[in-house]
This record gives sequence, C-alpha cells and structure tokens, in this order.
Amino acid sequence: MENTSTPTHCPYCALQCGMNITPLPQGGVEVTERPDFPVNRGALCGKGRTAAQVLSPAVRLTAPLVRDGGRLVEASWTEALDRIAERLSATRERYGADALGVFGGGGLTNEKAYTLGKFARVVLGTSQIDYNGRFCMSSAAAAGTKAFGLDRGLPFPLEDVPKTGCVILVGSNPAETMPPSLRFFTELRENGGTLIVVDPRRTRTAEQADLHLAPRPGTDLALALGLLHLVVAEGRTDEEYIRERTTGWEEARAAAMAHWPEYVERITGVPVPQLRQAVRMFCEPEAAMVLTARGPEQQSQGTDTVGAWINLCLATGRAGRPLSGYGCLTGQGNGQGGREHGQKADQLPGYRKLDDPAARAHVAGVWGVDPDSLPGPGRSAYELLDSLGTDVRALLLMGSNPVVSAPRAAHIEQRLRSLDFLAVADVVLSETAQLADVVLPVTQWAEETGTTTSLEGRVLLRRQAVAPPPGVHSDLYVLHELAGRLGVEKGFPTDPEEVFEELRRASAGGPADYSGITYRRLAEENGVFWPCPEEPAGAAAGADAGEDEILDTLPDDPASDDDTALVTHPAAHPGTPRLFLDRFATPDGRARFVSVVYRGTAEEPDGEYPLVLTTGRVVSQYQSGAQTRRVAELNAAAPGPFVELHPRLAARLGAAEGDPVAVVSRRGRAVAPARITSAIRPDTVFMPFHWPGEGRANTLTNPALDPTSRMPEFKSCAVRVEVLGPGK
Repeated sequence: MENTSTPTHCPYCALQCGMNITPLPQGGVEVTERPDFPVNRGALCGKGRTAAQVLSPAVRLTAPLVRDGGRLVEASWTEALDRIAERLSATRERYGADALGVFGGGGLTNEKAYTLGKFARVVLGTSQIDYNGRFCMSSAAAAGTKAFGLDRGLPFPLEDVPKTGCVILVGSNPAETMPPSLRFFTELRENGGTLIVVDPRRTRTAEQADLHLAPRPGTDLALALGLLHLVVAEGRTDEEYIRERTTGWEEARAAAMAHWPEYVERITGVPVPQLRQAVRMFCEPEAAMVLTARGPEQQSQGTDTVGAWINLCLATGRAGRPLSGYGCLTGQGNGQGGREHGQKADQLPGYRKLDDPAARAHVAGVWGVDPDSLPGPGRSAYELLDSLGTDVRALLLMGSNPVVSAPRAAHIEQRLRSLDFLAVADVVLSETAQLADVVLPVTQWAEETGTTTSLEGRVLLRRQAVAPPPGVHSDLYVLHELAGRLGVEKGFPTDPEEVFEELRRASAGGPADYSGITYRRLAEENGVFWPCPEEPAGAAAGADAGEDEILDTLPDDPASDDDTALVTHPAAHPGTPRLFLDRFATPDGRARFVSVVYRGTAEEPDGEYPLVLTTGRVVSQYQSGAQTRRVAELNAAAPGPFVELHPRLAARLGAAEGDPVAVVSRRGRAVAPARITSAIRPDTVFMPFHWPGEGRANTLTNPALDPTSRMPEFKSCAVRVEVLGPGK
C-alpha cells in the first residue's frame, strides 16, 4: 500500500470524527486532523489521536486461538473455523436451531451487522440474536418510534445545535464521552443561547451550563413531568401546533398535571425555583431542543422517561420545526446503523420489523429464501445472555465484551462459562474472549473498508488505510467461511461494497432506506443522511447536464466501477439531514403524545442499601475498555476504577481520598479507591464501568428491564459503601 494519507473515521464513539491515516516509512501509522469533516472540523480527543496504537501486533490478536487442555493455543484458520462449524452444527442437530446464539456489537460496520443478522437467520436458522446496542440507545429508539413513527438518533445535524435558543441536555456528559462535540454547545452559548444540563453529578459538561439540575438518579421521569406541568400551568403550550401536528394531548396533559412542582421536588431533589427557571429558559426562545443520552435511557422506565421529554417538546411546538426537536446522542461508533440492519432480535434490514409479513417477504426476496423460513423475534440482549448454558448452548460473539459491559456481570460471566461452546471474533483478547473455545483475530477500522452511521443518521465511509497483519481476516471472511462449511455456499461475499449493494436493496422502501446511497457518493459527499431512497432517472428537477458530461467532471475513483450511481447525477436523492419538517413518520403524519406517570426505579434504597449507585464513563477510556486499556497514554490518564463520594458521605463513613472502599449491592461487591468530590449528590455514588476484576462496576448493576425496550437499569441501583482497611 502506498505511503499516502487516507481519509477515514475514528473507531470509537458515534461522532465518527474524520481523520487521516498515513503509514510511516519506519512502520506504524500516523493519525492527523481532517478539517473538511463538518462534525469535528479536525478536532480529535485523546482516544481518537491514539487509536492507531491498537493496530500494533503487540497489543492485538494476530492468530486464531483454540482451547486445548484448558489453555488457548495458536491454531490455523482452517482448524479454528472447522471447529466452530462442527460445534455449531452438532449443537443444532442435538438441541435445535434456537440453541445457537449470536451476539453482535455496536462497533461493527453496517456491512458486518447486516451479514451477521443474515447469517443467524439464513445459515443457522436461529431467532437468538441481539447486540450490545440494546444496552445503549434502545429506550430512546422505542420512545422515538412511538412518538414520531421513526427512530433516528438526531433528526437534525449537529450543526443546528449552536443555532437554537436553548438545549436541555439530559443525562449526557459530552465533555468526556465525545469531547469534539462540546464545541457545538460552547458555540450555542456564544450565540446567545442557553444550556441546561440534567445530571446527578456536576460533570465537566454541567460546569459549562447556564443551569444545572441535579436530580436523584432514576427520577428523570418525574422531572420531565414536572416541567410539563409548569408549561401547562404557566400557559406556555403551543395550542395551534398541538392541534395541527399531534394526537393524544388530553391524556398526556392530565397525567402531567398530577406532578405538581413541590411533589416533583420531593422526588427528584431539584428545587422548585430551578424547575421554574428551566421552563422559562426552554420556552422563551423561538427554538429549543431536548437531547437525551444514557442517563434517562438506562432505566427500567427509560422508554416512558424519554417519552415524557418528547412530550415537553411537542407541547411547546419544538419538534418537526427548524432548529428545534428531540434527539438522542447515540453512544457507540455504529450504534445507529447497528440497530437498523438486522442484528437486533426483532428487526430486519432497513429498520423493518421482523414480525411484519411484508417486511419478511421483501428481505427474503433479496436473500433468495422462503419468508416462512425466517425465524421470528428472539430474546433481547440481557435475556439472551441470561439464557446461556440452558436454552442457548453455543454462542458466536462478535465485537462485544459482556464480561465487563453487561449488568449483573458476575452472573453473565458464569453463564458464558456454562456454555457448551463459545466462539469470539475480536481485535483483542478481551475478558470475554479469554473464556472462549475458539478466538478469531479480525480486522479493525483502519484495516478494512465499510460504512457506519453516525448519531446524526449520516452514513459514512471508512476506508482501508493499512494492510492487516498476516493471519488476520475480516468478520465478513469469517461469516463467508462458516456459511460455506454449514452448507450455504452463496450469499455471503467478503467484499464490503458487494455487501453494501445488497444492503441497499434489502433496505429499499424501509424506514431506514439506504437504497440511494453508494460508496461513490459517500466518498464525495462526506456522508449521506438517511432516508435516501433511490430515485428513477429524471425524477429530480434541474437535470441539465448529460450523464457523460457529469462523469467527465469527476476524479477517477478506483473504489467503484459503477459510473451510473454518482452523487452528481441530477436524479440522485439528496438524503435527509432534517426529518419531520413537513410531517411525522406516522400513518396520519402526526406525532403521538404518550400518557405516562412517574414510577420509581426497580430497586429503591432501604436500610440495608441506603445509597444510589450510578455509572458512566471517563474521558480517556471507552466502553468496556478492551481497546483503550491497551494504550499507555490513556491508561496514564485513567489508570483504574474509583468511587466518587460526596464529602459529607465520606465523613460519615470515615473515608479519606484514596482509601479502598467496597460498594455492595444485592448482586455483588466492587472495590476501588475513594474519590472525594462535591460534584456528586450526598445520597449518590458513582463508578466508571471500563474495568474488569474487583473494580468492575457492572458487578453491581441491576438487570431489571424496561418493559418496552428491554433496556437494563444500569443508571440506578441500591448500594451501601464500606471502608476497607489494609488487606481487605
């Protein structure tokens, strides 16, 4: 490969920041800024700047591993793939297809996620497939679909944020989770807008807010209902908008009126004057937004909570209008695309529902199979993991590390150990991969080409910049080889563009329609927003130039031999940066209010467990830390877990800065040094979730599930804190 720069995107969060990758003459690669990409405009956080270090053979897998006598030893690809195929086949023969499980990841490209879902349903014939994105955005997706008829993280580009009048940021800390995005909120305030941050901790983001509301974890639903109560009581509703563009208002209003300010203050701890101030700040500008993240979503009532925040937008006429609306700040790199194209338990490509006969017929036609052969919906992520070793006997896992990331993690680790067979495909030997019977080393972001879909709904092209180490293959190769060994010789190509072309056909006409998007367009436009249907020739206005003239103006692009699918063709659909401006994606075009009332968390504090634990991230680590914990610079900045305690709580416990403390819940015990800070509520403790071992925060967390989204309640559980002496 030539020593030239390749424009691509970061492997980490859903901003998918643009960057350039340049192979160095002495070996290795250099990551440099890419100012032309509008989301980060050249800015990179520490994780992005150091991402290339995980490409090093010294820190990543370079050969297949198989378990021999209790140890993982190197093996050939043929031996490893044969063993997986044999065990999957034998398990299916003995126990049936649903004894086979598949677990994917929100970091897989669209091509991989699509192929993984197809593999599960066509090759294995199992319904038991889900992915770790269920732990990240599913409550917001469910609420958005209920209200608007469609889920796309942000229904507008991030560039709209600085131009609005007020943003309520609920349960999000972008200063640490996606630092390059913070400039949009800084510019908002520079332009005269205001920022309200809702978070039980005074985070780096909250420090920059005009107003910080610090509710007790798990009470965001009461807070949203209390704000809507005040909107109604103060006469700040947009009655014309409600009448013309929504349904269900009377029921939603009646429910909100039961949550008067003093009642909400008792539940949340947020003073009534702050509630009134928030309503004034949100309602007085012409335009405003509510953006949620994992804080309100990772709750056993997360769908209702997000629905209540959407109600606030609808009641004030702040959805489906320029520079206004509700949006979800998606977390994982391809969390949006990962849930659109078939690795989720209830969905087919294009965000089609698996139990919809028309959707099944369309996708089955693309796949060349009988619609009746496709299995129905399966278990959600936690329920799938909880069934391991009993109902599900063999598991193929790609790009996820549930030993660290799943709720009630010690239990999930036991379930993984109880499997008859576990195969893992990953970049590094994660804590989950260490339990596997077969581990396959697969390519990562800079070593492969593929697409991702950012938090804006912008489909992006990641380009291969370097060759993978010898002996490392892509996930597409793995699925191709396993499909062949299991009797399906066709339909599983290894070329990502060929997969994407099939994905375009499978998504055509669906809610997430990619049919008008091509690799060529993605390369030339810095991405394309879905939905982007394919339009017939001559459908667009202003087609003056002929096709040959258009082709003459374009640079040569060796990535595509199809000169007809070009962005500059006048018939090309432009994509949809802003949704819902004319109508919502419901049958009647109206948004739906939801009638919800406050209910407490699944596990409230009591005499034995008097405190509330909430979890989150730190700026220098990412998700389960499987990759970032292998980067020296990041580990130096964030070397291990800790427990945040308010000074009053620390004094009551007798804990000093750095003392080892044990946080104990009904599910287990985690030990980490105390960090004393007034940035947290006295009734709340915080732990980051990036580390395994005794400091594993998810040992403690509650797997209570939201009844609609099946999202676990990561953000709130009852705990006690014990100060440990030496050796404890």
